[in-house]
Amino acid sequence: MSTATATTRPGEVLADLLPASRVRDIALVAGGAALTGLAAQLSVPVPGSPLPVTGQTFAVLLVGTSLGAGRGFLSLALYALAGIAGVPWFAGATSGATAPSFGYILGMLLAATVVGALARRGADRSVLRTAGAMLLGEAIIYAVGVPYLAAATGMSATAAIAAGLTPFLIGDALKAALAMGLLPTAWKLVRK
Repeated sequence: MSTATATTRPGEVLADLLPASRVRDIALVAGGAALTGLAAQLSVPVPGSPLPVTGQTFAVLLVGTSLGAGRGFLSLALYALAGIAGVPWFAGATSGATAPSFGYILGMLLAATVVGALARRGADRSVLRTAGAMLLGEAIIYAVGVPYLAAATGMSATAAIAAGLTPFLIGDALKAALAMGLLPTAWKLVRK
C-alpha cells in the first residue's frame, strides 16, 4: 500500500480509502445490501417473540460506519426495497412489508445513516466513540422497531418491549463489542 493510499483525511470513512468511481459506489451500495441480507439469514428463534436473533443489526451498523451516511442509506434502502419487492433476504428468508419485524428494517435504514454520519466525524476510530455510535444506532433501530411491532401485532407497549427489545439486549451488546474491536483496528491497520 502506498503512503498516499494510507493517508487518511478528516471526514473519511473506510470506503473512501478505495479509489473513487461510480462503479465503486454502486458496488459498495449493492455489497452493503447483500451483506445485510446474508447476515439476516443467521437467524435463531427467540421463545415468546415473533422476532429471531440475527446478524442483521451488526451488518447494518458495520455498513453504515464503513460506507458513510449516503452510501449506508442507499444500501439499506436497496435492501428494504428489494425485500418489499420479494427478494427473500429478510430474517428467515422472508420478504414483504407486512411482517411485524418490518419496523426494525425501517429503523435500520435510519441507524445506518446516523452511524455513517458519525463515522465521518471520527466515531469509528476509537473504541469508546465506536461504542457510542453503535449504541445510538441500536437505540434508533429499537425506537422505530418496537412501536411498529406493537402496532402490527396489537401488543401493548410493555408486551412489545418484552418481546421485541429485552431478549435482544445481550446479543446486541456483543455485536457492539465486536464492532468496537473491528473498526478502530481497521483504521490502525490503514494508518500503518
